[in-house]
Amino acid sequence: MSDGGLTARDALIEAALAHVPFDGWASAALNAGARDLNLADGAVAELFPGGVSQAIRHFSRWADRRMLAAMEAADIVDLRIHERVGLVVEARLAALSPHREAVRRGLSWLAMPQNTLLGVRLLYRTVDDIWYAAGDRSADFSFYTKRGLLAGVVGSTTLFWLEDGSEDGVETSAFLQRRLSDVMKLHKARSRADGLRDNVPNPLRILRDVARKRYGFGTSRVT
Repeated sequence: MSDGGLTARDALIEAALAHVPFDGWASAALNAGARDLNLADGAVAELFPGGVSQAIRHFSRWADRRMLAAMEAADIVDLRIHERVGLVVEARLAALSPHREAVRRGLSWLAMPQNTLLGVRLLYRTVDDIWYAAGDRSADFSFYTKRGLLAGVVGSTTLFWLEDGSEDGVETSAFLQRRLSDVMKLHKARSRADGLRDNVPNPLRILRDVARKRYGFGTSRVT
């Protein structure tokens, strides 16, 4: 995708976000956003030929890119790995903060049976970016386990965040830290367990399949 195409898609998504709380993730919201930008007829089909599914995918990647941009300026050298991961997750939620209802609508759309595979792929891309931004470069079997465990943390934290009315999201931050602490303990226990490679939970197999499609065999990161 050219920089011009990316910029145009970003602009349309950002304009459509004002309409998603009322129209949902649907052509109506995208068309309304196009009208706000005074785009020519047919612009929505040109920018998102895949329709709503492509628009939701772009929205998720839009949030991931903002998360990564925020982390470029962050000093994480002296932080422990779970502190780094927590900081990255919170950076993504901060980028999404003005668009909670759009996130809620997007999760509802992805929860439909015909859309769940896309949801898994988007979640994988997000957790992969989170680990990368946190400085993780592992290419061993933990590549899969850490992403599988973090997928659960990101999913549950996002749902908690959607309902969090605390000031500055302090309750979400506390929830996230508890979950990360639990996951770090679980990961260490699983790493010590015999036969881990032969007893991968099904969700991890799904994530591994996605990784293979994206990276070949998941042993190196392609940007």
